[in-house]
Amino acid sequence: MITRRSLLVAAGAAVATAGPLARPVAAALPQVDMEALIRAAQIDPRRADTAITAGAKDSVLLVERALQARGLLSATYVDGHFGTSTIAAYAAYQRSLGYTGLDATGLPGPSSLRLLGEGRYTVVRAISPGSVVTLRGFQVNTRTRTMLLEAERLLGRQLTITQGSYNTGVGASAGTHDGGGALDLSVSGLSSATRTDVLRRLRTVGFAAWLRTPSQGDWGYHIHAIALADTDQSTGAQNQAGDYYLGRNGLANRGADDGPAVSPKRTWEEYQRTL
Repeated sequence: MITRRSLLVAAGAAVATAGPLARPVAAALPQVDMEALIRAAQIDPRRADTAITAGAKDSVLLVERALQARGLLSATYVDGHFGTSTIAAYAAYQRSLGYTGLDATGLPGPSSLRLLGEGRYTVVRAISPGSVVTLRGFQVNTRTRTMLLEAERLLGRQLTITQGSYNTGVGASAGTHDGGGALDLSVSGLSSATRTDVLRRLRTVGFAAWLRTPSQGDWGYHIHAIALADTDQSTGAQNQAGDYYLGRNGLANRGADDGPAVSPKRTWEEYQRTL
C-alpha cells in the first residue's frame, strides 16, 4: 500500500542518488522542542513578569514569530515568554483551524504546532496524550494510564481511582478534571507515611500531586494528581501544573507546596529517559 510516509522515503532516496545535477539540499529548519515549549506554556502564564523558562526561549520565540506573521500576536510579546498574550494568540490560531473546546485552550498540541511551523521550523520531542481509554471504570488517556501504572509499579501496590479525566461539571474540582491528565485517588486505609510515599512516586513519574484535606475545600481526604505536559489539559489543570513547577500547592490561594520535595521536577518523557 502506498502511504504518505513511503512516498516521502522514496523522494528522499531519489534526491540522494540523483548525482551532481541534483539541486542543493535546503538548509535545515530550526527546531521547536515541544517538551520545553509546553513547560513554558504551563509556567509562564502563572508568573506576573516576563521571566523566561529555562531551556525554552528559542522554541517559544519561533512559535511567537509564527503567530506574529499570521497577525495574531503583537511584536511587543515576541519575547520568549509564553505568557497570557501568547496563550491567547495561540488559542486564536487553534480556533482559526476550526478547533474548539480542549483543542483551543492556547496550549499547543502536536498537530497545530506542526501546521503553524510549516516552512518555518520542525518539531522535536513531540508530546501526545494518546487516545481516551477506560481504566478501572474511569476515563483517562493512554499517557496518564501508563504514568499511573508506572507509579504503582514503583510503589508495589495498586491505587484506587475516585475521579478520572474528561469529567465535566464537577464544581469542587474547578474544571481541573474537564480535560486530560487529571486523577483523584483514594487514601482510605493508608498511613501518613504511605500517603507521602504515594505522592513521591506520583511526582517521580511526572505528576503534580498533592494530598487534599477537608480543611482546604468541600471534599474528603484524597490525592489530586495532574500529569505535567499533558496537552489535553483544561485551563485549570494547566494552571495547577504551572503552580507545581513554581513551588505552589495548586489551590486558589496559591500557597506553598505542601507535598514531598522531588528534585528535579520531571515530566513523564523526562522520567523515561532516566530508565
